[in-house]
Amino acid sequence: MLSRLFVDERGMVTVEAAFALAAIAAFLLVGIGAVAGVATQIRCTDAAREVARLTAAGDAAAESVGRRVAPRGASVAVVTSGETVTVTVSADVPLVPMLTVSARAVAAVEPAGAADASAE
Repeated sequence: MLSRLFVDERGMVTVEAAFALAAIAAFLLVGIGAVAGVATQIRCTDAAREVARLTAAGDAAAESVGRRVAPRGASVAVVTSGETVTVTVSADVPLVPMLTVSARAVAAVEPAGAADASAE
């Protein structure tokens, strides 16, 4: 009886199909999570770049623009030191628990009269 259990192959296709479907589902979840992570990273990079550029130009609405460009719930930190503006944007990746991505952009502060002179 016991030897017959190990020789009988009925139902093996069902078990193999179940394992294959589980592997495919896991692969798809990892792939979707990776795409979500990359998309979040790109949005953080875009937001950091925009905030740094606008802050360096003296735009008062720079941080609000950055919050619109950044992923939902992202934190935007602006540090101005001397001749540079450093902006760090960080956000949690949706669909991937406990994974946070961040991006940093640095821009040189523009002289106050540079924008007025170029408009003439």
